[in-house]
Amino acid sequence: MGQNSQPEHIEVIGGNVNNLKNISVNIPLHKFVAISGLSGSGKSSLAMGILYSEGARRYLDALATYTRRRISQVGRADVQSVKHIPSALALRQRPTVPGARSTVGTMTEIFNVLRLIYSRLGSPKCPNGHQVPPTIKIAEAMDKVGDEMGLITCPTCGAKFYAFSAEDFAFNSDGACKNCQGLGITKQLDGDRLIGDETKTIRDGAVAAWRTPGRNFMPIVAQAAGVRIDVPYNQLTDQERNMVLHGGQKHYAIDIPSKNGRVFHMDNALYENAYNAVEDSMKTTKSDVALKRLNRFYRFFTCPVCHGTRLNPDRLTQLVAGKNIAEASQMPIGRLPQFVEAIKQWLPADMQKLANNLTTELLNQVQPLLDLGLDYLTMDRAGATLSTGELQRIQLGRTLRTQTTGVLYVLDEPSVGLHPDNVSGLIKIFHQLVAQGNSLVVVDHETSIINAADWVIEIGPGSGTNGGQIIAQGTPTQIKQDPQSLISPFLTGKGELLTRQVAGKDVFAKGRAQLTINHRFNLNDVTAEFPINRLIAVTGFSGAGKTTLVLDGLLDAFKAKFKKLSMPKYIAHFEPSRLKHIVSVDATPVGKNARSTVATYTNIMDHLRKLFAMLPAAKKLGYTASYFSYNNKQGGCPTCGGTGEISLDIQYLPDMVETCPTCKGKRFNDKVLQVKWHGLSIADVLDIDVDHAIGLFKDNESIQQTLIVLQQMGLGYLHLGEATPTLSGGEAQRLKLTSHMKRSQNNALFIFDEPTVGLHPLDVRVLLKVFSQLIDQGATVLMITHDLDLMANADYLIDMGPRGGDQGGRIVAQGRPTDLIKQPTSLTTKYLQKQFLLYNK
Repeated sequence: MGQNSQPEHIEVIGGNVNNLKNISVNIPLHKFVAISGLSGSGKSSLAMGILYSEGARRYLDALATYTRRRISQVGRADVQSVKHIPSALALRQRPTVPGARSTVGTMTEIFNVLRLIYSRLGSPKCPNGHQVPPTIKIAEAMDKVGDEMGLITCPTCGAKFYAFSAEDFAFNSDGACKNCQGLGITKQLDGDRLIGDETKTIRDGAVAAWRTPGRNFMPIVAQAAGVRIDVPYNQLTDQERNMVLHGGQKHYAIDIPSKNGRVFHMDNALYENAYNAVEDSMKTTKSDVALKRLNRFYRFFTCPVCHGTRLNPDRLTQLVAGKNIAEASQMPIGRLPQFVEAIKQWLPADMQKLANNLTTELLNQVQPLLDLGLDYLTMDRAGATLSTGELQRIQLGRTLRTQTTGVLYVLDEPSVGLHPDNVSGLIKIFHQLVAQGNSLVVVDHETSIINAADWVIEIGPGSGTNGGQIIAQGTPTQIKQDPQSLISPFLTGKGELLTRQVAGKDVFAKGRAQLTINHRFNLNDVTAEFPINRLIAVTGFSGAGKTTLVLDGLLDAFKAKFKKLSMPKYIAHFEPSRLKHIVSVDATPVGKNARSTVATYTNIMDHLRKLFAMLPAAKKLGYTASYFSYNNKQGGCPTCGGTGEISLDIQYLPDMVETCPTCKGKRFNDKVLQVKWHGLSIADVLDIDVDHAIGLFKDNESIQQTLIVLQQMGLGYLHLGEATPTLSGGEAQRLKLTSHMKRSQNNALFIFDEPTVGLHPLDVRVLLKVFSQLIDQGATVLMITHDLDLMANADYLIDMGPRGGDQGGRIVAQGRPTDLIKQPTSLTTKYLQKQFLLYNK
């Protein structure tokens, strides 16, 4: 490299993060680089663990000394050196869930431009009811300052009044509906939910509202107020129940017995009835977790004043091209280009220049979202209702608009939730990011993404300890010819497409379940038939109605039928055939926190603790099974409390997490680690992966059985002590399945939502084996998927479409995949036909 020339590669030397085996690799800069490999092979360790974490450090290096000193306590990525790395941004598989005030419009910032359009180009209504036509004067009045700002005169009656400014249309500030404060929904305490189990006594917790923080002594206060607390709640008098629900706030002297037998006296304990307890907690609570818990006591309604628009109704008098701002927000963003044309035709000639400026800005913000297939979303859609894939694409669209340059983008599975037809839009955006002068690293298994990359790096050959090496690298053309490459057969079509025996002509030979939805979101009078004991794929664009049909329709119908509840209004007909159980296996992380591991999630940890407690050394020390749990004081490390890590609070940045310096991540205290089995402490055993543990536990049948199921699931590379919240979506789904294998599943329906998240085409083969095993056990397996390999191996396919949102909601193709590809009638079946042609060349 000459003295003045720019570096062309990021040089990674000696990478040992997680399972990486001292790898050294050059990553081209200003290129689109794809990283491929099996689940658990080390792709994310290279992408997130080295490239992103080292790139993010470059950002942090510019911070104040205090913050930098705190951060330097956090171990650097385990790598000898990383040279020429730009500042990095990462878009993760699971973006954070937006708050209640976020909508698609605010998250994409399209709504900000729309508010400007309404304030500058709008037709306001004067106090006497005259609709004032749009003029350049109104726009000019908006740019004045002080009392003159927005002041206009009605040409019909001469009344002077203020037109609405952009701020007046913001439902997060001045424009909010007074009744719901801009949330669009109101809530009301539900008396039925304040009381839990009426057969319990108050002392045993019948009043659910008193089981909120700081209210656990309320039953004793109620007793002092004359309510019997040792009688089942449903046997109390009306007067006593009234006291529980509506009793006045008074002070009572009470004695509270504590666990150690001492009595704690309070002279002035304030009585709070069940309603007050929740309302007062609501006023003081700050944490999202507590809010969620309290929201269980409320029923939610669309706000009767703003009808869910979030805006003060008087703001809806200002019109643009005949529509108020709420109506414009309800349009799918794919319709905005048409709306822009209507605005230009509606405005007078002297406003065209201003209109062009504002509408061009609007269309620039909309275009990346259209490229990413989000045309069906409406601006008023609540952010919290979006899927992970949708959130990630909105994040990506915003990134593109900021027009950064010189940044390294690290994307983790951006194709999640994308129909094959949307992937081409995603690839277009990747090339735009690189054209803006950025570098891009994408971890993905989607063959069309790998084919479109400038450079491919493959990590393998296996997973866990069998992975962590670079097995192939080069341009897609070079990769296709590389005998070491594992992805090459799927790029060239030399691999096998069909890996299971699909059903013959009579798909419905073992019966059918039927569901009719009369009206729900974009589904109107849709009837679907599901063959029993088969593998069913439900496919179609994002927003086509797959989730509404399966996760709303089928799941709700089953719940109503088998819990003897009334059938939801939108379900017109439901016939489950012989299906009696439903198991919904989604890709949400397993376990709520860092304490959940593969061993604790399965039954392995319980057996391990008993095994260690039986050892002579443990008996001698008086260590029972509870000593061998890191969740108990007896067993856990005193510094980190058994989590294996401590978090550092860094001023205004997210907390940094580092390995606990006392137990070095082992989670247990030193005393417990002295007890050995076959020369291994319990922490050493948790550090072993499933494949190697099988040999170790050959004499312990209960542990052995679970390990074998995990191995059959293709999870043999996971360590027993691996934290489950960090697993990819596909790994989480298979881990959830372990308890269902080996049992007859004759009347069970398993529903999988996007089961190939994080899976290499070779892992998809393993998944298909698992599905076949469930079907052999009598189960019916239904999967919502965009994966063409899974579709090809299905017995029956239900394709929704033709596109998303108001252009979706119908079944556009159904039948056996091999029949559907003969005459493809939908976009999905056209792509499926191409896939069959690639493999049958």
